[in-house]
Amino acid sequence: MTQQFNFVYEALNGASSFLRDNGREEVAARLLLQHVLKKSYTDLLTSMRDEITEEDCEDFWKMLESHAKGMPIQYIIGEEEFYGRPFKVNESVLIPRPETEELIVEAAKRIKRIFGDKPTIQLADIGTGSGAIAITMKKEIPSLNVTATDISIDALNVAMKNAETLEATIHFEEGDLTAPIEQQKWQVVLSNPPYIAYDEAKEMSEVVLDHEPHTALFAEEEGLALYKRLAKNLPNLMTKPSFIGVEIGYAQGSAVATLFKESFPQAKIDILQDINGKNRMVFCELGE
Repeated sequence: MTQQFNFVYEALNGASSFLRDNGREEVAARLLLQHVLKKSYTDLLTSMRDEITEEDCEDFWKMLESHAKGMPIQYIIGEEEFYGRPFKVNESVLIPRPETEELIVEAAKRIKRIFGDKPTIQLADIGTGSGAIAITMKKEIPSLNVTATDISIDALNVAMKNAETLEATIHFEEGDLTAPIEQQKWQVVLSNPPYIAYDEAKEMSEVVLDHEPHTALFAEEEGLALYKRLAKNLPNLMTKPSFIGVEIGYAQGSAVATLFKESFPQAKIDILQDINGKNRMVFCELGE
């Protein structure tokens, strides 16, 4: 039932209490109120004594109730920030995570080191989802020729909208894993594939399980199925020099590194940790 408040600060206090009573983080109240009132954090602070309209109260409380029931804030707002840019999201795509930003950082370092000022570099993002990796790489290194693929047409529609909004020229292809990119060779292949084992679902938050797409979360063979297919299919698609970068589950470093080492015996394989000190990326680098 919608709660009525006269002032912004009353709405914020009431919402914070409501979320706390429902086992949700109180900060969500502020984020949702900013969204409804279309205000920055600073603007919200300076408008605490302003009156709030009945319509805004109603919209605000509907969003709060959705979040209390488990809907992620990002899906309610329809947006998440990634690498300093706003990306549209809905339940067709995973919500971009901060850990994936580190894949961008490491990939950009390698592009600069390996290719220097080479004018044309072909980069593929496999399983693009919202387009966060592909679009960010294009924005950070505009000279890249970027192709993004996904098996889900609904996910590709989200990614295409994000590319248009963020003014990034990306070539999109629908298809399963490497199938859409097998017509040419690549200098860079990046992917954040589904990597959670199905038996790990019982340990996961219901907020994730009930709303984020399972096809983008889970994989067979203890979460390694997609890495096995990538390691099998990519040797014929990479130029020299080139590199592959994938995000992994924190316990999968050795297994994924072994898969790529078996497929690329001459490659340099690195397992890299995220900011929290957990294994989060595997890079496979092919020399000349």
